Parts: sequence; structure tokens; C-alpha cells
Amino acid sequence: MPAGYLRVSDEKSYTAWSHVRSSSVVRAAPSSRARRVGRLKTKTFVGSRDTVVVLGRWKMWSRVRYARLGATIGWVPTRVLWPSSAVRTRIVVDISSRRLRAYNSGRLVMSVRAAIGAPSSPTPLGRYYLRERVRVIDAATSPYGPFAFGLNGFSRYRTDWLGGGQLAIHGTNEPSSIGRNVSNGCVRLRNADILRLSKIMGVGTPVLVKR
Repeated sequence: MPAGYLRVSDEKSYTAWSHVRSSSVVRAAPSSRARRVGRLKTKTFVGSRDTVVVLGRWKMWSRVRYARLGATIGWVPTRVLWPSSAVRTRIVVDISSRRLRAYNSGRLVMSVRAAIGAPSSPTPLGRYYLRERVRVIDAATSPYGPFAFGLNGFSRYRTDWLGGGQLAIHGTNEPSSIGRNVSNGCVRLRNADILRLSKIMGVGTPVLVKR
């Protein structure tokens, strides 16, 4: 990190996040001459306001975790972001036990069984965040149940899907799938559990997917 870099988020006890004010190139270093590594947009595929996690700042630049396939950290001018908010929540998805745990200020507030990716489309390990909240209209028949959290990560096995194969934590119309390796990479919860999660977790919440 450059001298004078200010760390903003630890993605565990405190996480700052911002909506995107204007589209921007994402760069590998805090310089307008640095290599381009991605791009920010103001809206997601479904029309929500796009969101980034602010990891740190240096001069007029912000180091952010943003939405894309693969490496998701880069630098953008701070002026392209709205002022930051912060959360003290986090989510941990344990692939081995097929369980989702949610924390608030370090305290476990929810622990439930989940369905994860099938062997042909595994849920990718790594650090993500809740990028958007989506209430599903046709909840009775939708494979996403009544609610979905869109993540900033994408599945490399489903890049041909509309939206590029964005990962999500969502409900399901197949409750018997919970606790199994059957999804296309997303994390499925029982509908009652995703509704409960929607009441205690907001955008910007970091998500760790681990084995």
C-alpha cells in the first residue's frame, strides 16, 4: 500500500460501503495511468443501485471491493462514490457443513442449513458482500423464493446466463434441496430463513465463503 494509506474496513467488525455515484474505470493502483482492471456502473443488472465496499483510502482515491468475475479489488476516484455508510454485520458460509452463519457486532444471530453449488457448478470460495436486495414478486413459484441478496461475485461456470452468472443468497421453491450440493453456485436457504436474514442484514455486509 502507498505511504499514508488509510484502512477503512476490516470486513469483520466494521465495513464501510458506498453506492456508486457515477460510472468509472477501476484501476490496479491509485493513478489515472495505472492498468485498467474493471469498471463500475451505477446500476446492477436488475436495476438496483450498485454498491461497493470501501476497503481504504489514499489521497483522492478509494480502494474498493466491487462486482466482477475473478479478482474484485481495485482503485477508483473517491468522487465517483456517494458518502459511505457502515455495517457491523457479516455472513459466513461454510461449504463443508453446508451452513450459513450471520453475525452482528461479533455476536452470532443466526445459524441455518443451506444448499450450495453442485459438483459441476460449485459455490466459489472467497470474500464477497451483499451487493443488492431483491424482493421476488412471484415468490410462490420462483426458484429464488420470496427474497434474494445479489452478491458481487460471479460463477465462472454460468457466465452465459443473463447478468453474467451473478451469485446470490436466496430462498427456494425446492425446500428438500436444503443441506445438499445442488445449486448453480448460489446459496439457497429455506424461505422462512431468507426472510429472517433479510430483516437483519443489509447491503454492504461482507460474506466469507469458506471450506
